[in-house]
Amino acid sequence: MQLFPCPFCGPRPETEFHFGGDAGNTRPDAAASDSDWTNYLFFKHNRKGPTREIWMHLTCREVFLMARDTVSHEVSATEALGGEA
Repeated sequence: MQLFPCPFCGPRPETEFHFGGDAGNTRPDAAASDSDWTNYLFFKHNRKGPTREIWMHLTCREVFLMARDTVSHEVSATEALGGEA
């Protein structure tokens, strides 16, 4: 089992976390086309290599950013969404 470093609680088992999506995925505005909304909601980038993602720690209920490599699963950094933990 992998340990993820929660910026609020420290290292915890991966089963305590919920993936929230790609941190670079910008939400379309209300006037966007159906195609833009479909792409945003249903099609994921699934990049190989370094990425920034949104995660939630289910124990403390905090949402944060995680920088990790999708190939090696190495976590290089975590930070609170507001930049303060």
